[in-house]
Amino acid sequence: MAVKLTKDNFNEMVLNSDKPVLVDFWATWCGPCQMISPIIEQLSQENTSFTVGKVNVDEEPELATKFGITAIPTLLVFKNGKLAAQKVGFISKPEIEAMLK
Repeated sequence: MAVKLTKDNFNEMVLNSDKPVLVDFWATWCGPCQMISPIIEQLSQENTSFTVGKVNVDEEPELATKFGITAIPTLLVFKNGKLAAQKVGFISKPEIEAMLK
């Protein structure tokens, strides 16, 4: 299951993680976010080689600002605490998996 990320746990769960982390910036009112959400959840259940986290931009505006999120959904991949990949908008499961390689 995807981890709910907040400004309080982001450093520990993402930047200090020993695994790659897929971070989904989303909002409840965002149609494309709702479309990609089942794919994100499926990935979180199928894989143990990376962590999946979700940031609700309405609840965590500081994180959205920190990472320059201007459109959602935005997917970020962090490896060794550094941003390694970024995609904006709805993308397919194979495209998301490719970001994590």
